[in-house]
Amino acid sequence: MSDKELDSYILGHISPEPEHLRLLYRRTHLRHLYPRMCSGHLQGRLLSMLSAMIRPQRILELGAYTGYSALCLAEGLAEGGRLHTIEVDDEMEDELLQLFATAPGGDKITLHIGDAEELIGIIDETWDLVYIDANKRRYVEYLDLVLPRLRPGGFVIADNTLWDGKVTDTAANHDAQTLALDRFNTYIASRYDLETVILPLRDGLTLIRKK
Repeated sequence: MSDKELDSYILGHISPEPEHLRLLYRRTHLRHLYPRMCSGHLQGRLLSMLSAMIRPQRILELGAYTGYSALCLAEGLAEGGRLHTIEVDDEMEDELLQLFATAPGGDKITLHIGDAEELIGIIDETWDLVYIDANKRRYVEYLDLVLPRLRPGGFVIADNTLWDGKVTDTAANHDAQTLALDRFNTYIASRYDLETVILPLRDGLTLIRKK
């Protein structure tokens, strides 16, 4: 069975993609560069399920892109919960505000435009769940900034941590993103105050629990 056939089988045997997310995924591919950055059906349903298992009151997302992952994560919020998402590209602001004003669950999302490293310390919240999907070169710095605000037992999800498998051979792949993600993976593996699992889903998804 080919990878494409396996992917098709998996998508045919998991919960269906909500219609508003299917349309958002299509719009992303029609209107934006690098549409692969959009989470999509399988990863989106996983993010939704993880959020529903955790039942967070407060979620922080670093890197909104076109809003797909934010809407998925918001599905699992506890009653009265909120998700704060940070997007560095100010050209996305109007599109994201319109999306969150109209999409199911969008009313639970607060958008912040700017640099994540500057904004993390300004948003006065204690986080139950943090999703990192912003500048790959700064993952270690993001983690160090969010951990003091993450409650004990809280979770961090980091996307793209396998980087198409390039992290397994940094001698051959020594671009800045690969080296930074390898540094991040090595760093969290050395932290005795964290529990970590890497899932080989799409481009790699790392689950981290603060002890």
